[in-house]
Amino acid sequence: MMKSRKSLIVIQLNDSHAYFDLHQEIFWQGGKAVYRPAGGYARIAALIKQIRAVNPERVLFCDCGDTIQGTYPAQSSHGQAMVPVLNSLGLDAMTAHWEFAYGPDAFKQRAAELIYPMLAINVYDQATNERIFPAYSLKEIGGLRIGIVGIASNIVGKTMPPSFSEGLEFTLGREDLPPIINDLRIKEKVDLIVLISHLGFPQDMKLLSEVRGVDVCLSGHTHNRLYKPALQGKTLVIQSGCHGSFLGRLDLEIDGGRIVDYRHQLIEVEAKINPDPEVDDLVRQAIAPYQEELSTVVGETATALNRGATLETTMDNFLLQALLESTGAQLAFSNGWRYGAPIIPGTVTLNDLYNIIPMNPQISTVELMGEEIVAMLEENLERTFARDPYDQMGGYVKRSLGLNAYIKIENPPGQRVQQVFVGDEPLQPGRYYPTTFVTEQGVADKYGRNRQHHTERSIEALRAYLAGYRPLRAELRSTFVAV
Repeated sequence: MMKSRKSLIVIQLNDSHAYFDLHQEIFWQGGKAVYRPAGGYARIAALIKQIRAVNPERVLFCDCGDTIQGTYPAQSSHGQAMVPVLNSLGLDAMTAHWEFAYGPDAFKQRAAELIYPMLAINVYDQATNERIFPAYSLKEIGGLRIGIVGIASNIVGKTMPPSFSEGLEFTLGREDLPPIINDLRIKEKVDLIVLISHLGFPQDMKLLSEVRGVDVCLSGHTHNRLYKPALQGKTLVIQSGCHGSFLGRLDLEIDGGRIVDYRHQLIEVEAKINPDPEVDDLVRQAIAPYQEELSTVVGETATALNRGATLETTMDNFLLQALLESTGAQLAFSNGWRYGAPIIPGTVTLNDLYNIIPMNPQISTVELMGEEIVAMLEENLERTFARDPYDQMGGYVKRSLGLNAYIKIENPPGQRVQQVFVGDEPLQPGRYYPTTFVTEQGVADKYGRNRQHHTERSIEALRAYLAGYRPLRAELRSTFVAV
């Protein structure tokens, strides 16, 4: 190796959603889904320590966010249960998305408790127009001066509950990034710029086509498992699944401020990895106050429940079946969340239910007209499949039950829904349909009449449904069919 060359190992964690310990994960094998245990921060810590032991002073470890929300211990503690665990991992920096779920004040408190920087070039205080987190940080690793830049999710103030973004302004980062790159290159004299982003893979690829100067982009939000890096111009882009089931590893060779060679691995955090004892102890301490309650068996399922598909999933069909049973409505809708570890056939615990919907929102009902339902579906399909990645608002297609929609994904906005049926009858304009949904991120307020918020919450409905159906069946029903 030439003496001028320097090597660096970049490790990525993204969208781990507070999955403290081993959990089921979905894998595709031929024409079917298979499940096996994966993940857990103690196993992640063991992998990182192994890599660092072989490559001392040459490892950069970054987290792309969606980290301190997604499980009951994290939700109940507003992310505080995660802090000791995260501080033990040796992370160098992170950015954010669902971290805002606890409100800006609580999130800023959590960020202050971390021993590494929270970075976001695109989140501003509305009153002062100042960034609430640093735009970048600097690291000296292996003789390299590295600039790490963070871009938080920009949809927090657009599609999520107002409490998440109160007093804050979110930008895409398109105008914010070039001056930061310029400062890092000219003033800070960095050898390498690493962007940790929670915009999502399609948005990152478009952004990097418009803004030059980033060497490596660690992409999050959309839960892609990239088995090889994408190349946008001269920028290497990786994304590494979700739930802490994977780490992404990039081995870089750098000469004169340029990446001249690289290797990539998508590393499965396998169950057979021996957990790091210190971090394993911290995990046990974090979940101990909740363990007895969460281990309660609340039912059984004959269907493998997962959230691993864009149009329809068994996990969300279970949720929607419970909503229909609880309210007696004709139709049910919920948000197209991506997170939620699979539940394999067998017993179902209370922990499984909270993994499905950790916020435990209220259940609501409303009467929607046929044309309102079509308008709502068209709006959601555009947010999911917009041709311009900047118009994609995150998540999968809105989860629905009680209807069958035949869609043309490739059509222009407002023209994707071909036909909708309720049972065997075409959806009728002017007719009202009793509809149920979960209140948080539910049906937009601009639709419907006779809106009511029920006292029953989502977890209660799921438990009641499981009690009446042993075992649970929640198969796919062709709710959305791309024709």
